[in-house]
Order: sequence, then C-alpha cells, then structure tokens
Amino acid sequence: MLKPLVPALCLVVAVIYGLADKLRNFVTGIFIPQYHYPYAVALCFAQVLVSLLFLNLLHVLDLVPLKQYSRSLGERLLVPAVCNSVHAVLAMWAKAISSYAGLIPLTMPLLPSLTVGFSFALKLALPPSIHTSVLFSILSGTSIVIRASQGVSSVDPLEYIYAPLALILHSLSLTWLAKVSEAEHQHSPDAQASIFDIYYTQLVNQSWVLGLLWLLHPDSPWQVLSRGSWHSLLFHGYLFAILLLGMVLNFMVGISALCVSPLAAALLRSSRELVLPFIHLL
Repeated sequence: MLKPLVPALCLVVAVIYGLADKLRNFVTGIFIPQYHYPYAVALCFAQVLVSLLFLNLLHVLDLVPLKQYSRSLGERLLVPAVCNSVHAVLAMWAKAISSYAGLIPLTMPLLPSLTVGFSFALKLALPPSIHTSVLFSILSGTSIVIRASQGVSSVDPLEYIYAPLALILHSLSLTWLAKVSEAEHQHSPDAQASIFDIYYTQLVNQSWVLGLLWLLHPDSPWQVLSRGSWHSLLFHGYLFAILLLGMVLNFMVGISALCVSPLAAALLRSSRELVLPFIHLL
C-alpha cells in the first residue's frame, strides 16, 4: 500500500537534504572567514563526537537500541571509517579555503558513477543494472560539462589531488558500508547488528581516526582551542549549527547506504550538485 508513496518520499528526503546542505554551506561560509577558524580536522572530530553523544542520548531514552561496541564489527568497518574521515577532512578543508566553490563540488556528480563501479568491484548482492549505470554516467558527465562551461573560480592547486581523492574515498566508504550490512543480514537474527549498530560502530572508529589525526596535525588541540572566540554567543551558535547540520546530513547519507543502497546514498549526497547545473541552464 505504501509503494506508490516511495517516489514522493524520496523526493521529500532529497529536498530536505539539499536545503540542509545549502544552509550548512551558508553558515560555514560565514563562520570560517569571520572568525578565522579553518581547522578542518578539529571541526570533523567535534562533529563525530556530537553524533556519538546524540546516538547515546537516544539509546538512554530507549528510542534507538544500541549494542556494545563489537571489536569484530569494528575491524570490518575500519576501512569505511578511515575513508569517511579523510573525505570529511578534505571536504571541510575545501570549504575553509574557497567556500566550497572549487573542484570538489565540480566533481561531485561523478559520485554515483564511481559508487556503481565499486558496487561491482566489491560484488554486492544487488548491484545496479547496466542501464542504470549508463544513465547515471551520462547524467553525471553532462552535469560536469555544463558546470565547467560556466567557469570554476578559486581553485587551489591542492584540489587537483584532493578532489578525486575525496570522491574515491567517499564512494568506497558508502559501498563498503553496504557490503558490511549485507554480511550482517546473513547471520541469525539474534547475532545480527542493526543498521544503527553499524553506523554507531563506524562513528566510534572515526572518532579514533580523527582524534589521532588531530594529535598529529600541525594545528594542535591547544592552538585550535586557544584561537576560538569562546566568549561570543554568536560563535557558539554558528559552531553548533555547523555540527548539528553536519550530523544530520551524514546520518541521512549513512542510513541510506545501509537501508537502501550505496547508489541511493551517493545520489542523495550529490543531488544538489547534480541538479543545479541543469536548473541554471534552464
């Protein structure tokens, strides 16, 4: 009975994600230049901590059942955790240097096509069909051509390396998440890890990866904490808005990869960059 509502529900989710992503980019574009706070690793680490705190709060309130951290599950989720952590840092770095107007958003329409490729490479149980793969390849290529013809401003030389790297890491993390979820469904119901358990375990892994990266980064924790305008309520407001919106956006993409497919998550993540060139063309 609910099948006819699925397309409308998907459209609503995509619109909500696009609006939240636009709002987060807007707030980030004000916060980082105004307060001179371009600490990508620290912001990503804080966002993961906020996500863990929120999930644990839901667990305490008996809204989301969570199992204890599983070492075996954590080992299988180490690759997507590392990939997602590095991608998050690269994306935040791009926003810090150019308000997210460089090569990373230009190449983002390629995310669905790369995710399809990794779906076949990792041999998912239900990979996308050939027709779907060709359709999204054509759509992605056309979107990039339209966007490139309109011009790309403020491109940092490092983006020529970081943009394809971020794209590959993100598509690999989404596909690997779906692969782990498929493996869990083959276990008995009592031994299965739920989608929330998988997402929670990946967040725990990300907190370790980003925490270690922050300690090794030239921007030390003391430097990041000392340069914040902690006396300003507006600073706190912008910071919490960035962290909360990022938490919601990452949750929607991660759950889409676990519940539907990595291609659906990639489409949700790149929907704004994929559609906007066609809208501007019209």
